[in-house]
Amino acid sequence: MSAPAPLKKTPLYDQHVQLGAKVVDFGGWAMPVQYSSIMDEHQAVRTSLGVFDISHMGQFFAAGAGAADWLNTLLTNNVTRLEVGECQYTFLLNAAGGVIDDLIVYRIEDAAYLLVVNAAKIEEDFAWMQSHLTSGVSFQNCSDLFAGFAVQGPKSAQLFDAFFDGKYSRPARNEILTLQIDGATYYIARTGYTGEDGFEVFCPATEAVRSWKDILERGAQFNIKACGLGARDTLRLEMCYPLNGSDLSAETTPIEAGLSIFVDLQKPAFIGREALAEQRSAGVKRRLVPFKMAGASPPPRAHYPIFRNGIQIAETTSGTLSPTLKCGIGMAYIPTEFARIGEQIEVEIRGKRFPAVIEKKPLHRAGTAAA
Repeated sequence: MSAPAPLKKTPLYDQHVQLGAKVVDFGGWAMPVQYSSIMDEHQAVRTSLGVFDISHMGQFFAAGAGAADWLNTLLTNNVTRLEVGECQYTFLLNAAGGVIDDLIVYRIEDAAYLLVVNAAKIEEDFAWMQSHLTSGVSFQNCSDLFAGFAVQGPKSAQLFDAFFDGKYSRPARNEILTLQIDGATYYIARTGYTGEDGFEVFCPATEAVRSWKDILERGAQFNIKACGLGARDTLRLEMCYPLNGSDLSAETTPIEAGLSIFVDLQKPAFIGREALAEQRSAGVKRRLVPFKMAGASPPPRAHYPIFRNGIQIAETTSGTLSPTLKCGIGMAYIPTEFARIGEQIEVEIRGKRFPAVIEKKPLHRAGTAAA
């Protein structure tokens, strides 16, 4: 039997160790799950400021006169709507309309695009897209050359201003800046995965340690905390943001996931379009919905059975204890006839069933964090 492949490490791995992070295997990457505690890091992002290492995520670059049209044959959203400096959330699908990956595409120049993809999908995404590449388009996987940080929290705009001393205007929501800092190219976007204001910074891997230290040093006045994957998961789940590999997969479609706003069925054909159009016309048989546990119960996790009137109807795709809401929360694909706000269900946790209620998205709204 061959030995397992060693875990990949981001350029910040030694920094995480020095900060006392608990490091875990996350899709083949050695990543910090927490530094102090998930609760502390979660509340830092909800009330002040946190920074995450997202260097494990992938960066692809597509360029050329035909780049936008080519991307439009692969992605669900309409790339041609983007102005230079704008971005959009979108999906890469298989022919059956199932999600290969969810990603963000940024238009960084007139005929050049940056795509940020999920870490576990880098090789698969690149191979799939490259297999459909058309002439006149340059397509590169530059993931190993880049590091990334997500600065999130209500004080992130203050940190941006302090960091650059007013030299640059903040990008608006869903915009990206391309900056030259000490001869290195930085991309600073304003998107996010927590429900709070924030910025994503992508820079050369060689600049990662210096930039990480600078962010922590400049952010100290705003009580910044280094945050791990644990808080990232609780934060995104309170917002009902899906996680690829859990809430999204090759067997689920964006329409079932309630994300059809990011699917443009009016644009020219893209891979998976016919399947989605048929599903839209026929109606979905299940929907991804959030739920809250009712009363005291252990927190739900992924793949827990869900019952209604004693009959199993689904299983959870994600679950956790919400630090903000102080109760268990999760998501699941529920048959459409039961996927209604206020519907009573039960979640089986370690052999015992606990009551839960289907809720409206999101489960948390920015600016309402508990003190």
